[in-house]
Amino acid sequence: MQEKILKNKKNGMAMLILWLLVYAAALAGTIFSAVMVDNDGGAGFIALMVICIIWLAVGWLPFLGLKILKPQEALVLTLFGKYVGTLKEEGFYYVNPFCSAVNPAAKTRLNQSGDVNTGTAVLQAGQVVAAEASGKKISLKIMTLNNNRQKINDCLGNPVEIGIAVMWRVVDTAKAVFSVDNYKEYLSLQCDSALRNIVRIYPYDTAPDVDTTGDGIADEGSLRGSSEVVAARIRDEIQQKVAGAGLEILEARITYLAYAPEIAAVMLQRQQASAIIDARKMIVDGAVGMVELALERLNEKNVVTLDEERKAAMVSNLLVVLCGNHDAQPVVNSGSLY
Repeated sequence: MQEKILKNKKNGMAMLILWLLVYAAALAGTIFSAVMVDNDGGAGFIALMVICIIWLAVGWLPFLGLKILKPQEALVLTLFGKYVGTLKEEGFYYVNPFCSAVNPAAKTRLNQSGDVNTGTAVLQAGQVVAAEASGKKISLKIMTLNNNRQKINDCLGNPVEIGIAVMWRVVDTAKAVFSVDNYKEYLSLQCDSALRNIVRIYPYDTAPDVDTTGDGIADEGSLRGSSEVVAARIRDEIQQKVAGAGLEILEARITYLAYAPEIAAVMLQRQQASAIIDARKMIVDGAVGMVELALERLNEKNVVTLDEERKAAMVSNLLVVLCGNHDAQPVVNSGSLY
């Protein structure tokens, strides 16, 4: 289905004035012919009155062809089931009164910007008609779909909860309306599918011997550390799936990422243990370096001559002081080691 843009229909104001004049003429003709019939004007005035009355009864039909579009709005028109074209530019249009607007996603309400059902009741009949007409319009603005959080197993089998926000817009109205049943629901389902496909490739945190790029070489990719790369792959995956529906995916962002509640406490303890081990390694490395420096300076300055046993005792004491969790309690030794 190829999109056809109707650009030569911006004559709504002229047609509105024309039909108003015709309607006023029919009203005047009805009054004039009724007066003449009362005065025995003849059969011609009766026929004129009948024509004017018929026009007054059905003269509202041409007004159905008046269409108003605001910026970044589109209207897909069909005539007796046949696609005739799309109105895309803002303006006041006049089309065939029997053309009907098509938007199968008009009543679909997703958790996204510009598409929230407030539930406000519309009481007046004119407002109801206006609401239904505006609902048939397709927004060409950039929309943000805040997809629901999903529980997905990462590549190591750990359940994680993740949510994404997808920025998208309609670029081909004909494909969006006629290629899929409901382009909003279609987009939401494809977002769920793409998110699951990509998340299953990555571990939550960096893990050894895991290939996330598909080149056969282990790397350090992870959901937590490579969020930009993961989001880009999710965007590309969604774009491939929705291209046939006339949609463009501008950006995808991870908005929520955490372990599932059933393993969150255990994984937190694991992260804490890993952090403690790393911190201890750093403390020990620093303490060993400080002990080496102290021994070298003592030897250079000839402050004291230490045999191997005294060096071992001093190294032991320094390591206890430097690696301990609490402040050292000094002990003055007034005797000898021997």
